[in-house]
Amino acid sequence: MPTFDQLDRELITILREDGRAPVSKLSTLLGVSRATVQNRLDRLLDSGAVLGFTIRALEDVGTDGVKAVIMIEVAGQSTTKTIRSLRGIPELRQLHSTNGKWDLVGHLTAETLADFDRVLREVRDVEGIVNSETSILLSSI
Repeated sequence: MPTFDQLDRELITILREDGRAPVSKLSTLLGVSRATVQNRLDRLLDSGAVLGFTIRALEDVGTDGVKAVIMIEVAGQSTTKTIRSLRGIPELRQLHSTNGKWDLVGHLTAETLADFDRVLREVRDVEGIVNSETSILLSSI
C-alpha cells in the first residue's frame, strides 16, 4: 500500500466530494500544477489506492426514505453462503466484513418504515444469520 502525503490526502478528499472535477480545477484548489495533479492521480490509480471515479446520485444524499446500519453475526463456517444470500437483497446497498463482536456490517435503505421492516425480516431469515442489531440513521451531520 502506498504512503500518502498531505497532497494525496487533500486530492482524495476533493475527489470524494466531486469525482468528476477536471484536473485544472483540482490543480487550482490544491495550488499545484496540472502535471502534478495528473501524476498523483496516475500513481493513486496504478497503486490501487483509488479504484475509480463516481458520481453521487440524489438517492445517495437525499433525505427521503429510511437508512440504517445493520450489524450481523454469522454462524460457524457459513459466511460465504450467507454473504451470497445477502447480496441478493437490493435494499442492502453495502456489505462489509469486520472484526469484533459482529461478522458483517451492512448499509440498508428502504422507501418507507413498512419496507424497512420487510427488509429486516428478509435479512434475519437468511440462513446462517444468528444475530443482528440495526440502527436507523436519523440525520447526516
